[in-house]
Amino acid sequence: MGTVECARWLLGKKLIRRNVDGSLDGRIITEVEAYDGEQDLACHARAGRTERTATLYEPGGVWYVYLCYGIHEMLNLVVGPPDWPAAVLIRGVEGLHGPGRVTRAMKIGRELNRTVAEPASGLWLEDIGVCVPEKCVQATPRIGVDYAGTIWSKKPWRFLITDLQGCVRPDGLSDEPMPPRKTNLVSGATRSRRSV
Repeated sequence: MGTVECARWLLGKKLIRRNVDGSLDGRIITEVEAYDGEQDLACHARAGRTERTATLYEPGGVWYVYLCYGIHEMLNLVVGPPDWPAAVLIRGVEGLHGPGRVTRAMKIGRELNRTVAEPASGLWLEDIGVCVPEKCVQATPRIGVDYAGTIWSKKPWRFLITDLQGCVRPDGLSDEPMPPRKTNLVSGATRSRRSV
């Protein structure tokens, strides 16, 4: 699965945070952005491997969390194979719009950087069977990347759910909890090294 396809695939998955007291905060992902390789001038890896970007070169399935403008923590899921820097920024979840609001409300910080997206880390994803039809998805250019130039700033690599109620769950949009489906993030998120 390519980076852009993986970003679209993440819509409707549930982001789950285990709090210090053991309680769980789970919300459906509603908005994402794809960043793909050193040639993507909007990606942090455009300058190559550095101390800051080393996490991007990890195998898919780990979290890349960084501080933006000295204020906001930004949560990304690394999705490339080893040594291919690719990630998906989680921009919005149910009830929270904007990546800084997501991390603040769900208590996600840089201590999670480079941890594996699984329950042991305290932050993971579950496939709860939500189907997000194309009619409920909008693709747009990424936000705040004008510095990347015309070609890269205009790529429609931001995906958002425009009608969450229009999405289909196995239980007909009930709020009752549903059993998670097994999702292998590492193998599911790997990609070839071709340009997407």
